[in-house]
Amino acid sequence: MQVPLSQVASCANATDGLLWIGLCEPTSVQLEQLGADLGFSRKAIEEISSPHRRPKVIEFEELILIVAITVEVENLRPSFGDTQILIGKGFLVTIRRGATATHQTLRDQLENSPEFLGRGSDYVASALLDLLVDRYINALTKLETVVESAEQQFLFRGFRETDVRRLHRLRRDLLRIHTAIAPMAEISRRLSRVEMRNIDAESRAYFGEVADRILRANEFINSLREALAFAFEASLMIGQAQQTDTTKKLASWAAILAVPTAVAGIYGMNFKYMPELDWVYGYPVVMGSTIAVCALLYWKFKKSNWL
Repeated sequence: MQVPLSQVASCANATDGLLWIGLCEPTSVQLEQLGADLGFSRKAIEEISSPHRRPKVIEFEELILIVAITVEVENLRPSFGDTQILIGKGFLVTIRRGATATHQTLRDQLENSPEFLGRGSDYVASALLDLLVDRYINALTKLETVVESAEQQFLFRGFRETDVRRLHRLRRDLLRIHTAIAPMAEISRRLSRVEMRNIDAESRAYFGEVADRILRANEFINSLREALAFAFEASLMIGQAQQTDTTKKLASWAAILAVPTAVAGIYGMNFKYMPELDWVYGYPVVMGSTIAVCALLYWKFKKSNWL
């Protein structure tokens, strides 16, 4: 059943059921009151109220605090937030900051399956982490379409200055996502192996499965980054090959045009006694010889695929 936040204190000591408190962008006053109602220590309240930029797990005497970074893709750009999961005896608290997606779907699913809720707050926490991994995969799938589009552009039409900037932005976004996701694998692995007060031995295996899924998400990120790097390198090689072909063509035409240029330069010198100047067939012989040499050079370059 739904319980107002003002009645948390009366439900906190209930022996049956699970108290799940979901907060979105709570104020410091609300967190202070919640901590007092649930019996949190001053250090725990200060840690919960502080903003977090990296995943972490902290064990207090009365609860376990898990901080997970959320990733959502809007307009093909990732946005980051954080979700705090507080695991205690008989209660679970989720605090969302900067994340638009809710946990209502999971809440409805668990409420329709009372046997899952009966496993305790630690099991629900593992299900929440598994839901976050699903959202990681969804965000990466959206970015995968962007990576594939950039890869096709690089391979088929080369790259421009704007494309290079776009590539750098994509790789930077993937690096930021990797930085946000990667520590979650170690955190989940720790929850699955280390004995903690508010996590039963039966629930540790679920955290181990979450850790395996996070590792696969990290592999997904690495594959996308490698695809971008390969596309850029392939585009560079294609551009270099095109430049080489252009250089060969220019060198070939320069060699061909050097023949008539040399002949014209020789006969353009103002000397009185030049060979064949008084010969009636001198002009056609020189022109014919020049054209023949140019044709021979053209045939040679064409045969060697320089033209």
